[in-house]
This record gives sequence, structure tokens and C-alpha cells, in this order.
Amino acid sequence: MNSYRIGEAAELLGVSADTVRRWVDGGRLPAGRDAHDHRVIDGVELAAFVRAQAAEPDEGTGFSSARNRLRGIVTAVVKDAVMAQVDIQAGPFRIVSLMSREAVDELDLRVGAVAVAVIKSTTVVVERLSVTRGRATS
Repeated sequence: MNSYRIGEAAELLGVSADTVRRWVDGGRLPAGRDAHDHRVIDGVELAAFVRAQAAEPDEGTGFSSARNRLRGIVTAVVKDAVMAQVDIQAGPFRIVSLMSREAVDELDLRVGAVAVAVIKSTTVVVERLSVTRGRATS
């Protein structure tokens, strides 16, 4: 049986150890103790937690057959006459998308904007989120 200490689980999930501790303390994520009295999370329980979190769709999204959605911040936009490259940092992941300059302009993608990279097969589609009352929505 695989088990993970709080810091290891945090690294796998791309969150801080404090966040994992809060989830454990709040009862959202079950944990036990190892032989050294360190808190550990069973690998099966951690996988179930991740699946449950992934099942919660982003607020305000429409219907889509794409299941892989990575919300992040635009860190770079390089445009030429026809094409553009958009870099998004989504947690620990850097996503690079090549798209038409027209799409970048229509989505108003610029450094600092919140965007969602939607991954379908070998294609990455970028959506622009709008901000309503301090919260990002699509």
C-alpha cells in the first residue's frame, strides 16, 4: 500500500502542505499515522480525493466534450502577422498554445489575464475568463 506524508501529497497535488493539513484537519481528506507518528495519506484515498476534485467543473463553463481544463494566468503573448503563441502558468504547469492572432485578439488574451487551457486529444483550446464581482467566470 502506498502512503504519502503531507508534504509529498502537497507536491503531487500542486498545493501547499498547509492546504493539505487544512483538508485533513477539516475531514475532507482522511489521514492516519505512520510508525514515526507522522500524518500519512493512503494512496487510494488520495487518488479518490483527486478524482472527486477533478469532477467539480469550473463555474460558468458551458458544455464541452473536453475533460482536461487547466485554469491559469497568461504569462506571455507573442504575436506576428498571422499566428500567436500564448503561455499560461496553471499551477506548476506551463502550457504553450499556438493559435491565430485573430483568436488572441478576440479573447483579449494578454499577460496577467486569467484563462483556461482546454485539452482535447492533441489540441489545446484556450478560453478567456471574465471577472465578475472579484471572481473569475467564463
